[in-house]
Amino acid sequence: MKKFIYYIGFLALCLLPAACSLEEESSTEVEKNKYMNDAKEAQDVLLGVYRTTVEDGMYGYHLSIYFSMGTDISQVEGSTTENFRILPTNAYYASQAEVQTTWASLYSGIYNANDFLERVSVKMESYNETDKNLATIYIAEARALRALYYFELVRRWGHIPLMTNTAMSHQHPSTLIQADPVDVYKFIEEDLLYACDILPYATDDHYRSSNDYRFSKGAALGLLAKVYATWAGYPLRDESKWEAAAKTARILVESGKHDLLNDYEQLWKNTCNGIWDPTESLIEISFYSPTYSGGSDPVGRIGKWNGVKTTTQAGKSGSTAANVQVVHSFVLDWRRAVGVDVDNRISPDRRLDLSIANYKHGHNDDKAGIQYLGDVYLAGKYTDSKDVALEKDLNEKKSAKEKQNYTPAKWDIDKYMESVPFVNNDKSTVNWYVLRYADVLLLYAEALNEWKGGPTTDAYAAIEKVRKRGYNSANGYKLTQGMDQAQFREAIQKERAYELAFEGHRRLDLVRWGIYFETIEKTHTALNEWWDNSDIDKAKNPIPNYVVYDYTKEGKHELMPIPQREMDLCTQFEQNPGW
Repeated sequence: MKKFIYYIGFLALCLLPAACSLEEESSTEVEKNKYMNDAKEAQDVLLGVYRTTVEDGMYGYHLSIYFSMGTDISQVEGSTTENFRILPTNAYYASQAEVQTTWASLYSGIYNANDFLERVSVKMESYNETDKNLATIYIAEARALRALYYFELVRRWGHIPLMTNTAMSHQHPSTLIQADPVDVYKFIEEDLLYACDILPYATDDHYRSSNDYRFSKGAALGLLAKVYATWAGYPLRDESKWEAAAKTARILVESGKHDLLNDYEQLWKNTCNGIWDPTESLIEISFYSPTYSGGSDPVGRIGKWNGVKTTTQAGKSGSTAANVQVVHSFVLDWRRAVGVDVDNRISPDRRLDLSIANYKHGHNDDKAGIQYLGDVYLAGKYTDSKDVALEKDLNEKKSAKEKQNYTPAKWDIDKYMESVPFVNNDKSTVNWYVLRYADVLLLYAEALNEWKGGPTTDAYAAIEKVRKRGYNSANGYKLTQGMDQAQFREAIQKERAYELAFEGHRRLDLVRWGIYFETIEKTHTALNEWWDNSDIDKAKNPIPNYVVYDYTKEGKHELMPIPQREMDLCTQFEQNPGW
């Protein structure tokens, strides 16, 4: 779905209208009733349901980047809670605009999915057999999208209203109630089971004219496995779902329809250049705009907020602010795990250097090219050579201040993008992976360990398959045999951080494992110990910035607050704990 087809119709802007009338049908509704007369028109409307995903409130910014910081691996730049820093530092309130925006975007997507499902179910009765078969696939896609939107809501907000049809969106706000989260999960499960049954695997799809960036059986199975694993964790802790997660993931693994790409770096070359490869990509959001002109163009902030800091290249590309920074204790942890030191500058785990940038890009005449953080620029020249800068980088006791400026490297626009379609300092056409096959393999290993009370042969095989791709050494990827359940659980938790670093999973993982607050505390301690044990000049190198520690509260920040607007309108709603 490289170019989005705009469906001109009624788009719900939020869960609840401030007022509504049920007495007469609007002209927009009348026009919609005249549409979807064949599968081609139905697909046009379906693509409008997909289009919700590119909004800023969705994967264009909030769900991909903004809501994902404040963990043991990433944080927002700066040492205050001002402006855009307020939410990533957990210093925000229920009235925060971004919270309302994302809530509204998700329910808009749900409304559009419900609307499509209701209309196509009636219209397809007049379709020919070919169009009926296509419409059935489209229904499965819409249900999978609705499930994805509900999954984002329930795992982030917990207690949410369950809107199963468009009529419910026109109820008076005071009549709406929050559903039991279990019922929401059951609704998601039902939608995804239907999608798993109806949708073809990407490689077997001979029905749709194009399945680029569209839901497939593999995507539905992978998402369902992730849903079960989340259902099994905090706060519901229904451990019976571990078996369901393992069995669902096994279907996908044993199908042989998806695999890992041979080269880990190819993932980031693909996503920066809009290359669709369903081998490993299960759910991916495509951002496309040949010439960005603002407004409703489907572009995101991937690679701008979470990329490598870059100055403007006149006439060719905008700057990259790099507002996502790597928590340095994570860098130290990963390097210690694979034995990187001053004498071994190339990590045996290739993913480390492809994920974390200890450099920035310059395009000014006097500071052009890659600049390694740790270089000191004075009097028109660098006082440190590249080798000296890298030595400081790998020496835990040197250049502490610079080390806190490392950024994610996966979406390095300057390095990977072959041609930048427009000059802009804030927006990009870089794609976003919502779900990769590697994620499913790690979920499979995790689910087997939890279900069986310890790691099985298949669990070891799944995690080692993921690790093997990243390692330069022949056997370095292999885990210690004979681990018990707790040891293997810890190995999975670390591996998910390494393989999926900065891809939007870590905070949600920590929450479902029930260790979010504990991890924030441990990270704060680790950063201070690193600083205390170094021989740096303490006066010139302040204590590591980790503002999220100052505001995070146990039992509160595991869930986001119900937006204040909804609390004001929906008098039966109850706010989440601590808010």
